[in-house]
Amino acid sequence: MGTPPQILAIDLGTSGMKAALVAADGTVTGWAEQAVPLRVLPGGGAEQDPVEWWKALAVVVADLGRSHPEHLREVTAVCASTQGEGTIAVDAAGEPLTACISWLDMRGAANLRRQFGGFVSYDGMSVRRIARWLRLTGGMPSLAGKDPAAHMLLVRDAMPEVYERTATFLNVLDWINLKLTGRTVATVDSILSSWLTDNRRASDIRYSPALVADCGIDPDKLPPIVACTEVIGTLSPSAAAHLGLPESVRVVAGAIDNTAAAVGAGTTGDNQPHLYVGTSSWIAAHVPRKKTDIFSQIASLPCAVPDRYLMTALQATAGANLTWLRDKIVEYDDPLIGAGHLLSRDEGTIFDAFDQIIPTVPPGSHGVVYTPWLYGERAPVDDPNLRAGFLNISLGTNRSDLLRAVFEGVALNTRWLVGAVDRFLGAPVTSMVITGGGARSDSWCQIFADVLGIEIRRDARPVAVNARGAGWIGAVGAGMISFAEIPDLIRNDVVFEPTAAHRATYDVRRTTNCSTCTRCCTSVWPRSTNDSTTDRRDTRTVWR
Repeated sequence: MGTPPQILAIDLGTSGMKAALVAADGTVTGWAEQAVPLRVLPGGGAEQDPVEWWKALAVVVADLGRSHPEHLREVTAVCASTQGEGTIAVDAAGEPLTACISWLDMRGAANLRRQFGGFVSYDGMSVRRIARWLRLTGGMPSLAGKDPAAHMLLVRDAMPEVYERTATFLNVLDWINLKLTGRTVATVDSILSSWLTDNRRASDIRYSPALVADCGIDPDKLPPIVACTEVIGTLSPSAAAHLGLPESVRVVAGAIDNTAAAVGAGTTGDNQPHLYVGTSSWIAAHVPRKKTDIFSQIASLPCAVPDRYLMTALQATAGANLTWLRDKIVEYDDPLIGAGHLLSRDEGTIFDAFDQIIPTVPPGSHGVVYTPWLYGERAPVDDPNLRAGFLNISLGTNRSDLLRAVFEGVALNTRWLVGAVDRFLGAPVTSMVITGGGARSDSWCQIFADVLGIEIRRDARPVAVNARGAGWIGAVGAGMISFAEIPDLIRNDVVFEPTAAHRATYDVRRTTNCSTCTRCCTSVWPRSTNDSTTDRRDTRTVWR
């Protein structure tokens, strides 16, 4: 039996360029990656060089060709998943006039407030404009300036010569597609964080004339909008030569990472949630209606699945807490990771080491509580001032207790979010796919099951979820598969069921606190955002 047709799936994250070969059934045959540096600048700047992305793509495709030549020869389509909220100004020839202003870049916050201020305002933004954004788009620009709405204004105000030469402002995905095809487009999800679209009809996402007129950016500098599954062309001659592929290979528009992960997790049906645990974490599910919960910072937004929205509830730091442990607390030869026999600082190795330690500590971490807010929080409260901390440490506390408390703290924070997700979806979540790099930890998956009290189904290849999602979006666009078939194709390697005794321990922690104090836990994580006795204002002042 011959090699089936393959999708070249591009997965461009902040850390670098990755690519995989994905079949229509979701089989990921090859994987290659190349780091791309992030430049952190004074004053809140963060940039990447898009030309370096393009060079790195050629490197990873060549790596795939060496390791899987027969599969690369069967590539019939290319589809990308990328980081979102980046902004690149390009000229009429499609050449970048700026570095990519990253989703981490906050330099445009003041420009945003100058453009959108008003007499009656909230945090410097006109209340009238906020109401219009919520009604039309389902969200609003980041007040920290971390999305294209602010980035474009930064270019306009701080780089006027560049602004004059700008033919189009493109998001990360849009620029990759321009390089692949020579065509300038945005997808329904890549354009979202410009906050210029009327999203009230999932089948007809379009620019809102009122929002465009108010945004301060010339309308002719905005790209046309296409569906994520649209075939936007074939490889341009230069792209085909760059990648070593035929010019006949089709290019499907693709999606940003959150959208692709929801497809790659196999959760394309209505109200089928997945939990992504990476540097940050989120719970997402496809839903039939546009909706925004302004109190819990959850919204359903345009996505890849036709006539559907993607509910996304994002939390700021999950796996970042483990990276902090690895890089700031645990040394490479630390006895905590096995008396020196696990010397690599590779994340997979550190997960293996932590998985050996966590079962030695009972659930509840001997009373230690950890709040995982290393960089503020997004949902169910949006508060950049929240900070991480250990509570209830005693003379008997050891480092293994602290380690387990970190894993439990992220899970308890997720449980706080699940109450708002249940309300948003209209029914309690009873089962969830877990994916992303954090899902590699058996111990963490079991802790999530115990804390949430639900079945946790682990993606068999959780690190490949974005690439697999891009592959499936490409396969749908190329007519090889439908979204309805995808849930039956996902492969789960382990189903983690909640352990009753452990669940009871965490329930006690959430409702009556631990045995050694009466203050910390419910003041950090309220019992439920569905509980009418919870005063949500209290959660916004913890640890400021």
